Amino acid sequence: MPEVPLDFPRAWVEFTDPADSDQMFRCDLTWLTSMWTCIFGNGCKGIYRDQPEGVGCCTLGAHFSDKDDEKRVKKFVKELTPATWQHYDPKNWVELDEDGDRKTRVVEGACIFANRPGFPGGQGCALHSLALRTGRHFIETKPDVCWQLPIRRTYDHVTRQDETEVLVVTIAEYDRRGWGPGGHDLDWYCSGNTEAHVAAEAVYVSNRAELTELMGEAAYEELARHCDKHLASRSLLALHPADPKQAGPRRRTR
Repeated sequence: MPEVPLDFPRAWVEFTDPADSDQMFRCDLTWLTSMWTCIFGNGCKGIYRDQPEGVGCCTLGAHFSDKDDEKRVKKFVKELTPATWQHYDPKNWVELDEDGDRKTRVVEGACIFANRPGFPGGQGCALHSLALRTGRHFIETKPDVCWQLPIRRTYDHVTRQDETEVLVVTIAEYDRRGWGPGGHDLDWYCSGNTEAHVAAEAVYVSNRAELTELMGEAAYEELARHCDKHLASRSLLALHPADPKQAGPRRRTR
């Protein structure tokens, strides 16, 4: 089925961060309770028709969020070998984009860490595979943008009518617009595509580790309570249009 339009009714919740009274979370319940899941290697068409086969959204390489992000990834690059990393090059895996920002190098049309189909060490991200082999979560081994996508975290400093200030952290869907003007040119994209809304659990359940890392444990638990209630009472207007209409995502099991 085709990708759904970008604009549709959504349900949101706002709450104060239990760990910081000067910070609020604004969360997209429609996205977080949707049935999206990553289908890399299981139907993902990649973002460009002419990209190498089987690299998903890894075509452009990964921009680092900051120096600490790059430093953390560098530590795990040292654990990769030619047997686990197809384009093995532990001294030359970073490049600058046109704006001078640091990112993972693109090799033969995709991120240098993207192992292609048929590689004996396994298809997919070499850093992701490293995490699976060594009992880590891929949050530890991959660049921030890679494990966050397609969850999007943004910040807004808001001055209220009484002139108090609060930091509003928005947790929402990283849709095409999140890619900037280049999002218009993507030939396929997963977050709003019905082909990727096939999970057995809602995003807030299946992506608990990612959301906890982005929000903190206390804030995640507060979010999960709101998501549980939303699933128990939501109207059809609050459904993600890419979700199957015959069934809704499961709530947490306690």
